[in-house]
Amino acid sequence: MKVLVIGGGGREHAIVHTLKKSPKVDHIWCAPGNGGIAAEAECVAIKATDIDGMVAFAKEHKPDLVMVAPDDPLALGMVDALEAAGIRAFGPRKNAAIIEGSKSFAKDLMQKYNIPTAGYAVFENSADAIEYIKKNGAPIVVKADGLALGKGVTVAMTEEEAIEAVKDAIDGGAFGGAGARVVIEEFLTGPEVSVLAFVDGKHLKTMPSAQDHKRAYDHDEGPNTGGMGAFSPSRFYTDDIAAECMETIFKPTVAAMEKEGRPFKGVLYFGLMLTPKGPRVIEYNARFGDPETQAVLSRLDTDLFDIFNAVIDEKLEDIDIKWADNAACCVCMASGGYPKSYEKGKEITGLDDVTDSFVFHAGTAVKDGKLVTNGGRVLGVTAVAPTLDEAILKAYADVKKIHFDKAHYRTDIGVK
Repeated sequence: MKVLVIGGGGREHAIVHTLKKSPKVDHIWCAPGNGGIAAEAECVAIKATDIDGMVAFAKEHKPDLVMVAPDDPLALGMVDALEAAGIRAFGPRKNAAIIEGSKSFAKDLMQKYNIPTAGYAVFENSADAIEYIKKNGAPIVVKADGLALGKGVTVAMTEEEAIEAVKDAIDGGAFGGAGARVVIEEFLTGPEVSVLAFVDGKHLKTMPSAQDHKRAYDHDEGPNTGGMGAFSPSRFYTDDIAAECMETIFKPTVAAMEKEGRPFKGVLYFGLMLTPKGPRVIEYNARFGDPETQAVLSRLDTDLFDIFNAVIDEKLEDIDIKWADNAACCVCMASGGYPKSYEKGKEITGLDDVTDSFVFHAGTAVKDGKLVTNGGRVLGVTAVAPTLDEAILKAYADVKKIHFDKAHYRTDIGVK
């Protein structure tokens, strides 16, 4: 079987690496891919959002399955376009990907179907939003409505910070059209947990829990990023909490999307907060999370290609998905200055010295025969071990062997 994976980051490297283990898959393309993916798949220079280009490539090369990984092409309707061309595709259609593409849609859905989440209000006018902030006080959360590369959320500890976030988004165009509308939410407290699930439109099967680290610096300080590291499983997500989430959040969300005429097929990501009043949904993503995927898929014992096909064919109930009884830790090594301005083209050395981890490439390229940095998040050093503490130690031992100019990483992944 031949598979085309769309995307070019650490998540896509993890998907390619996992699909490569399948005895049924003998050729993988990745578009656009990166310097590390190139060692495991044939990289194709097509932008992940180039729907016409991707459909034309698929028509010519006839992959047996196309896996659309990133949020942007899903929100633009790439799965719809591939299916219309008679090509088998994994991922939600455009009308279901809106669960991530519009935070106001997601909040309205949760309110309508009594799925527990934070209280909220939606604004397109900054004056009204500012009045709401002054009325409700801080701490308070301001979110750009649309896709903003994981950076459109401000957890404001003061009213001034919240007002500035609103002005930046609505008046300043900080997130382009994605910030023309904002969702303002009540501030919740408690441990955050990410739970990803395979969904075939009616049924879902959850993956092991994970936890992401969004802030750029240790102790959850600094600006939000796409994610500086992840580990699996969560220390807080017990069997009892999992059972509660299944009945109050997971199943109701899948049923709600079906009732709305937007059946969800693909990977649905539940960003949860375990508050003193019970689990609450912080956000939905319509795809594998990054860097949670690097940690979670490292623990998968079932053929990922078989799972993708079961989802497409709406036969998820028929497949037994097995996970290893272990733990994983992924530490992201980023370019200095990320998530703001950073330089590219720094030579990366030391990868050959890594012994106990697998290094997933995120922002890398090969230039003049050398591996160089080519993005904000550069590498995801991922270790698996019987316990989480052992996985953390192994990952950091290998991080210390890798070098590039101004490399930046958090030293507390998995500790919280």
